[in-house]
Amino acid sequence: MLMAIDVGNTNIVGGVYEGNVLRETLRIQTVTKKTEDEYVTVFRAILTERDIDPASIDRVIVSSVVPALTGSISAMVVRLFRTEPIVLGPALYSRLPVKVIAQDEIGTDLVADAVAAYGKVGGACIVVDFGTALTFTCVSGAGEIRGVSIAPGLGTAVGALSRDTAQLPNVPLAPPPSVLGQNTVQAIQAGVVYGYTGLVEYLIGRMVRELGAEAKIVATGGLCRVVAPLTDVFDLVEPDLTLDGLARIARYV
Repeated sequence: MLMAIDVGNTNIVGGVYEGNVLRETLRIQTVTKKTEDEYVTVFRAILTERDIDPASIDRVIVSSVVPALTGSISAMVVRLFRTEPIVLGPALYSRLPVKVIAQDEIGTDLVADAVAAYGKVGGACIVVDFGTALTFTCVSGAGEIRGVSIAPGLGTAVGALSRDTAQLPNVPLAPPPSVLGQNTVQAIQAGVVYGYTGLVEYLIGRMVRELGAEAKIVATGGLCRVVAPLTDVFDLVEPDLTLDGLARIARYV
């Protein structure tokens, strides 16, 4: 079996694939100070609880946008699964079905998103990833990543309001009954949730115009379910898109 691991700024997400089927997922909080010993313990415990024997996993692919953790996670993989991980990076990009620009700058999670979305729709697409950052990755019909837009994620925006203002609390990310908030919680929800819905619609429109072609729009990321029901711009909502991209990439390398 294959395990795909996506190390993000907020969470580390894992997926166990049996053939092309995603059998199980796991999600743990990203803690940069944790050691490989701690991650070995956590991963083993979760997999065992899910009735997955670590010895049954013979291939592992890792995407990490947290350089401080890449080494620890790779060492954890070697100890727990007895195999060297495939670590996604520029050295592998020439083997992929999409052409990657700004190879030393683009996040490996965005590359995985692009590979998965392009494979699913078979043509031009824009991936909107609702993570710690809100990212828009545009792929042409020829399979070239044309460009990326990055904004603070919804959770990041709410956290910044709570951290940097004296009287605004951290609130749950959910659409309020109206854009006319009747209390502080609803007011923040209206500004962030509905405001970000407008941001998403506008940036997608601009990207499609600059691309000069029709494109399928794919939503992913931990918070995609917050915005997706509020707009009709998405053709696909795929919460596990990044894991799927990593699994696809493992077949090319």
